[in-house]
Amino acid sequence: MTKAMDRRTSFEAKNNSSNLSRRTDKKIRLQVFLSRSGVCSRRRAMELIQDGKVSVNGQVVKEPSYGTSESDKVSFLGKPVTKKEFDYVLLNKPVDVTTTLKDPFAKKTVIDILPQNLKHLNPVGRLDKNTEGLLFLTNDGDLAHKLTHPKFNIDKVYFVTISKPLKTKDKIRLEKGIILEGKKTFPCRIDDIRSIQGEISLRMTIHEGRKRQIRLMFSALRYKVIYLRREKQGPLILGSLKTGAWRKLTSKELESLKSL
Repeated sequence: MTKAMDRRTSFEAKNNSSNLSRRTDKKIRLQVFLSRSGVCSRRRAMELIQDGKVSVNGQVVKEPSYGTSESDKVSFLGKPVTKKEFDYVLLNKPVDVTTTLKDPFAKKTVIDILPQNLKHLNPVGRLDKNTEGLLFLTNDGDLAHKLTHPKFNIDKVYFVTISKPLKTKDKIRLEKGIILEGKKTFPCRIDDIRSIQGEISLRMTIHEGRKRQIRLMFSALRYKVIYLRREKQGPLILGSLKTGAWRKLTSKELESLKSL
């Protein structure tokens, strides 16, 4: 009886030890590790790894799904990758400011607006030069991936002003999706249509992120977009933030983003 109990106790101890080992040495994909470390987005991480710019424990690894643990030493371009503190900023991008980190032809970029201690952040999605409004910036690549990848269906709401009344049949066409550059746009929603001094304003909700998408959608049906401002992205709301101003996210906003 005693021997049987001893064997069972010994087995349980080994089993618990094995489980503990698995818990403390949990592996994540190299691509995800780079993203969570704030190096870049998941998509960009895949490219960097495949290009041979990342090594694990001194050996170049070209497989994005390669498993890494906390004990591994990961390097990017020969420099150690360590966990970073993440920053989350909401910016009201002005017109004539380019959504990019570096552009030799741009007079001013969104990074130029931020203080020196936040210039390491990356824009999540884009707003073209002539569009103003909500722009989220962070060095949290994992969260950026969730907000920009189409499979997560994150809604973005825009305030749009067009030059002439929107016909009912054209509204229906836009909402169902139209062909742009050989590919149909996803269904969208148009509401809150109003007439202001001969111009038509409306709100348009989409979850795609094609370049100049809203302008091109209206242009395809012979409407000209006079003014365009992004007011909402997922749970983030521009609110009363002044043009050109920025602020850090509240804990409540950050919690909402991470629960997506």
